[in-house]
Amino acid sequence: MSDTVYRPHLSALERVVALGGGHGLGRMLSALSFLGPRLTGIVTTTDNGGSTGRLRSSHSCIAWGDVRNCINQLVTQPSTGSRLFEYRFEGEGELNGHNLGNLILLALDDLCVRPLEAINLVRQVMRVKCELLPMTEQPADLLAVAANGETHLGEVHVDALAAMPRELTLSPMVPATREALDAVREADLLVLGPGSFLTSVLPPLLLPDLADAFRQSRALKVWVENLGTEQSPVRTLSAGGRLAWLQQRLGFRPVDWVLSPPGLDWQGLPPGVRRLEVSLASSQIFYRHNRAALANGLEKILANCG
Repeated sequence: MSDTVYRPHLSALERVVALGGGHGLGRMLSALSFLGPRLTGIVTTTDNGGSTGRLRSSHSCIAWGDVRNCINQLVTQPSTGSRLFEYRFEGEGELNGHNLGNLILLALDDLCVRPLEAINLVRQVMRVKCELLPMTEQPADLLAVAANGETHLGEVHVDALAAMPRELTLSPMVPATREALDAVREADLLVLGPGSFLTSVLPPLLLPDLADAFRQSRALKVWVENLGTEQSPVRTLSAGGRLAWLQQRLGFRPVDWVLSPPGLDWQGLPPGVRRLEVSLASSQIFYRHNRAALANGLEKILANCG
């Protein structure tokens, strides 16, 4: 549906950039895939769980799982190759739980000069027109400092915290991918979310150079809310409180608009942020965003800004 409905305001944009990770970013990119090469996804690369975490532990690489997921959701013509790319091994051996797509990206990374080259090779094979950029091409983990001063390294441990961290940074502090900086600077529309607040959407903005480019960008900035309650420290905050926490952490107001389902608590929402509340849920899976609803919501926000 998203590629058959004409959306004049979105279609008029020269460059749309979405930032995040997990299934949320893939869903957003899929919703906007009709933009083709004018659409860019900046993908979080700090995951340390599952197959991705095992590969990072043994090969000191970036996290490939979210990149793979985005590619999979952007494939418009399923093939044997795309099915193999999502194949997950089962059994008792060392391959148990590993995703073949992660292994392919890791192998290509070993053969290429840059991780971005590996991503572009897979995009070409899968005929994915949207540009996909890792937030950084160097391995890094989330590092949280809890209220009691204890440090917690890695996404898995950050998600397990009982309360919001006092500080959240990257370890080590690494530079953003230069193409990601260019994309943010050139964007007409910047989209954050949907996705896990601390571990999917926030990590790219923990890169100082990317956060600075985001702050200076004159693009319209939109936050897209999740449909369910996160099983992370974020559950202790209201929807408005989350954006207030983000603004305090970044030192600037991160978004102009919020696209969300109805009925959320917006107490504490930073002044100046406008809201559009519409039904966003898929009719098949209540916690998954409907692609057409995402695109239509952004189109309506752009129309209201015109």
